[in-house]
Amino acid sequence: MDTNLFLHPFALGFYCASIFTLLALYHLFQRKGELSRYRRHISDRMELDSDTLNKLKVEAETLRKENESLRVKVNALNDVPERKLQRDLEIYARAEKRMLINVPGFAPAWETAKSDAHQELTDEEAGKATPKRLFSRLFGGGAPSGTAALPEHGKTAHDGENGHKSE
Repeated sequence: MDTNLFLHPFALGFYCASIFTLLALYHLFQRKGELSRYRRHISDRMELDSDTLNKLKVEAETLRKENESLRVKVNALNDVPERKLQRDLEIYARAEKRMLINVPGFAPAWETAKSDAHQELTDEEAGKATPKRLFSRLFGGGAPSGTAALPEHGKTAHDGENGHKSE
């Protein structure tokens, strides 16, 4: 009867239920351990992200202050007359580059004008010609009254007032 008691359908159901209960408890504790591990991981990750974000905020604020001080320094340096001249020269150099690239007919005329101006300045500095800058400063920047104005479009210097050549 003892063997019969252990093989009774109620006993067999109890054995199966006990096995499934133990398996369920094992998985339950395993999942609780994983959940606590994930919570610790997320907590650590949030702390790291928070620290990184705080460092980035401090660095951004530092860079913002540094940028503002540099902007003030640049503006102060740009107020110096020599710096204004250098800045204007840089602007003209950049504009010249863009014109040489973008306007096809501009380059040869510009290069000729530049070389002529360079030659004039070289001659003035060498003492071969009178400095035009000195005279334009002393007597005004306008054209002298004795020189003729440029001819109108379609007229030459030999044309009369009505646009026909005089004989």
